[in-house]
Amino acid sequence: MTWFATGGAEYAEHRPTYPAELADVLASSVPDRELAVDVGCGTGQLTRLLAERFDAVVGVDPSASQIDAAAGPPNIEYRVGSAESLPVADGSASSVTAAQAAHWFDLPAFYNEVQRIARPGALLALITYGVVAPGDDIAERFDRFYRHEIGRYWPPERAHVDSGYADLPFPFERVDIAASPIERDWNLEDFVGYVETWSAVRRARDTGAPDLVAALRADLAPHWREPRSVRWPVTVVAGYL
Repeated sequence: MTWFATGGAEYAEHRPTYPAELADVLASSVPDRELAVDVGCGTGQLTRLLAERFDAVVGVDPSASQIDAAAGPPNIEYRVGSAESLPVADGSASSVTAAQAAHWFDLPAFYNEVQRIARPGALLALITYGVVAPGDDIAERFDRFYRHEIGRYWPPERAHVDSGYADLPFPFERVDIAASPIERDWNLEDFVGYVETWSAVRRARDTGAPDLVAALRADLAPHWREPRSVRWPVTVVAGYL
């Protein structure tokens, strides 16, 4: 199941992009730069950065809404498809990434597909960013929202994000790839727009829960200095194939 079958435009507008330095490291760690495949690409937050460093990039996502809202230069080809049945040719990819997506996959099936499409020496990198930190002065209120109010609506796979993929199965020899945090200067509407893209928020609304995001916004508004620096820790689990 995908929690992001709709809402591609909102995802494109409000999800943060990744540090350019991360894309630099990924591009410098592969045998060649002919083709990168970004799985669970969403609207292309990482895909666009890869396109600046690879000759060609294929972005794959199961949601047509996400793909329709994706953008980027002409060397990106976006395709609707699943991580477990990738629409990519055998032995063609030098880099395979999954950014903020691998925790949703059937991992054994995905890993089989990665091995099918990968060239010898290709790099697989699973990237996740953790819980956003909006600042110490509002941390207690945000933590209550995240863990106790909206927390009951998170799908169980979210636990992998909270742990920084520490418990995610990865059957390949690991290589260390350091990643800087994502940092943004946001106004309150940016922040609320981002929160509204969460799968837990969508799930809460589908169940008819009270508008927990509106209550959070009202509580944060008196304290939000604009723009406010917000940040996400980034973890990369990577290995050669």
